[in-house]
Amino acid sequence: MSTGRDVGLFVALAAIWGTAFVAIKAGLSYFPPVLFAALRYDIAGLLMLGYAVAAVDQWRPHTKGEWSQVVVGAVLLIAAYHAFLFVGEQSVTSATAAIVVSLSPVLTTGFARVLLPDQRLSTLGALGLAAGFAGVVIVARPTPDAVFSADVVAVGLVFAAATAFALGSVLSKRIAASLPIETMEAWSMLGGAAIMHAVSYLLPGEAFADVIWNGEALAALGYLAVVASALGFLVYFELLDRLGPVEINLVSYVAPVFAAVAGWALLGEVIDAGTALGFAAIVFGFALLKRRAIARKLSAA
Repeated sequence: MSTGRDVGLFVALAAIWGTAFVAIKAGLSYFPPVLFAALRYDIAGLLMLGYAVAAVDQWRPHTKGEWSQVVVGAVLLIAAYHAFLFVGEQSVTSATAAIVVSLSPVLTTGFARVLLPDQRLSTLGALGLAAGFAGVVIVARPTPDAVFSADVVAVGLVFAAATAFALGSVLSKRIAASLPIETMEAWSMLGGAAIMHAVSYLLPGEAFADVIWNGEALAALGYLAVVASALGFLVYFELLDRLGPVEINLVSYVAPVFAAVAGWALLGEVIDAGTALGFAAIVFGFALLKRRAIARKLSAA
């Protein structure tokens, strides 16, 4: 990060996405989880589509490849990721959810090595992937008599969310399409919201009548839709162009710090030593997997 503007935007994005986990946790007191996620992306998708219409030349997909990219984004990057995350976060702290989600860049690299023909996983890369998985196990800390406890299952659901996001990221790269990222995100958000509404309709306890509408509920929904999704992705797009994929992935490892601090200050959540150790293992795994790219960045700096 070569300028103060880059650093400022990076920290702002980490803060926005870290505190988003706290907003999810707070909002789950008032919304059924899948319906909550769907409503978030109803709003965010419309805002992002409006931005795409104003900012890019192509505001909607045209080719089969472009629609395929949107379908992958809607199913995996939006619907599966957020449905699993919102359901899982009912039983884990904001910081724990953020830490498990921080495994996504590690999983993305692992999927890329398997699914992209020009990628290959070295011995150190395999160790990095194993370290990331070990970090999730440390965070979950399953015991033989409590493998299916609510906490362990919840961590598993958040891990499924991270896996869906990583797989979607890699599959979208395999598709031969040049859809602007703003357009892809907008239509993926709207498609993902529609999928989550359908899933919500089929689940018990997911009716609009189960929503408790009050100021805190609206604040949580508004923050997630407008700040964390629409504004957050706009900041992400700019940083991706300016910094590249390696440095922007580091946001995943700063966001849990903001999630932990905000969760403690606003919700009284506490992060224990085991969770912190699991986070360290995930960061170590990312460092092993991206060691060459990180070394090039440090050398250039």
